[in-house]
Amino acid sequence: MEASDKSKWVQIGNRWIPRTALKDGMSTNGPLDETPLYRPGLLKEIDFSEAQAKFKGSISPSNPGENLVMRPLCAADYDKGFMEVLKQLTKCGDTPREKFLARYNQMKSCPNTYFVTVIEDISKSKIIATGTVVLEQKFIRGCAERSRIEDLVVDDEYRGLQLGKLMFQTLLLLSQHLGVYKCSLECLPENIAFYENLDFKVDPQSFMQYRFKELS
Repeated sequence: MEASDKSKWVQIGNRWIPRTALKDGMSTNGPLDETPLYRPGLLKEIDFSEAQAKFKGSISPSNPGENLVMRPLCAADYDKGFMEVLKQLTKCGDTPREKFLARYNQMKSCPNTYFVTVIEDISKSKIIATGTVVLEQKFIRGCAERSRIEDLVVDDEYRGLQLGKLMFQTLLLLSQHLGVYKCSLECLPENIAFYENLDFKVDPQSFMQYRFKELS
């Protein structure tokens, strides 16, 4: 691609998408859009009394802690440290503002698929935790849907406040509310016992992967 053409495009992975994908309210320079990635009412509709995990105090999705709010991701969270939190979980590579916005817009254009959820410390306008439910459309089991819980992380400064457990349990109940037939996740061997206490079962199938490249 010629250098003169690149000003009209944004690179996402190995693909180039039109810069026009950054819709109104999603300028790479001005204030970012606060429209949620998915319908916030979903978090209010789940029945948290069905939570398998045990919590100290009255912590819940509607009351995660003092000055804390749990809600869907929005584009404006890029400027509130969303990517910095993810970097505490895994390699994120170079994610400038426009690249984040283009990916966000792609996700938002796939309704009922990506449920990226965050916890914000509103006293600091800072994202301090996140987790994701991804819905997969299937032909099997009568065209059913399954979900995966991914990218769950809590900022180091906020560990010990039960936020990781709260986020996980919320995403699990959200999956149930969405009507999936199964929810799965990947975890390290030392975390298996924790998830087994929440009625997760070790799948007899082996998880395998093939990496095409590593991010720095």
